[in-house]
Amino acid sequence: MLKYIARRFVIAIPEIFVISLMVFLIMQAAPGDFLDQYRLDPSVSEKFLEQMKKELGLDKPVMVQYVIWLKNVIKGDFGYSFYYRRPVSSLIWERVFATLILSITSLSFAWVLGVVVGTFSALKKYSIWDKLFTVVAFSGIAIPGFFLGLLLLYIAAKTGWFPIAGMVSVEHSQMTAWERFKDLAWHLILPSFALGFGTFAVLMRYMRGSLLDVLNEDYVTFARAKGLPERMVIYKHAMRNAINPMITLLGYSISGLLGGAIIIENIFAWPGMGRLVYQALLQQDIYVVMAASILGAVMLIVGNLIADILLALVDPRVRFE
Repeated sequence: MLKYIARRFVIAIPEIFVISLMVFLIMQAAPGDFLDQYRLDPSVSEKFLEQMKKELGLDKPVMVQYVIWLKNVIKGDFGYSFYYRRPVSSLIWERVFATLILSITSLSFAWVLGVVVGTFSALKKYSIWDKLFTVVAFSGIAIPGFFLGLLLLYIAAKTGWFPIAGMVSVEHSQMTAWERFKDLAWHLILPSFALGFGTFAVLMRYMRGSLLDVLNEDYVTFARAKGLPERMVIYKHAMRNAINPMITLLGYSISGLLGGAIIIENIFAWPGMGRLVYQALLQQDIYVVMAASILGAVMLIVGNLIADILLALVDPRVRFE
């Protein structure tokens, strides 16, 4: 197992290198650069622009810029933000916590509810509950996440039942620990639901179909013929095999923890990585985008590795040579 994990991480090094190079070249291929916003101001002189270009390192050839950035990344330096005038690392770490809270909450909601409701729907096939959950699932698949977010925001503004923006209240720092937790949880409800509802719908249908397929297998029929209790047949035999495809999907879900909430974060003014990356793309703040891409690539590799390990633990037929 340890050799397998070490080998996966060694293979990941060239993968991250290729991803970073592609993202850097795409960013450089975009028309203009960060200094375009200053060129629109007639009071800004060409001498000042040339000085800034040299200061930011934009006067060097593209590949030279990439090599310099790569050397600094190996040393743990992700570069300097043009727009915020701060090291990228400090910007990222300020926003990671907020994005992780939102992403983990929505992921937990989607997965726990998706697996539970999908299992219940499969066991109650063609019942009124199955039909009701099918309508809910198809609605979640059909409604775009940004539209659901805007709809929830409108409802919150009209009713006043939920906060409409931000991660915490203005008086958050003056609250007790328990009050802070409740305040954060209250602000989490709408954005996490908007972010996780579509994922829940897909997982619910996926789990339902997977379990129905497994329940028709010969070994399940044989287990019932042996006289095993129905609960044991379903949860010990059928569920263990039906859950295998879901574990593979879990790896891809983990990879999106840091970058999968850009639109929702902007709708709800959530101070996370999504808003930071969106603003960096608009401002062509190259090194912020590069850092986010590297983190996303690492999360994808780690997520797939976690999925492979969980699959081996759940399914004894899977072994790492």
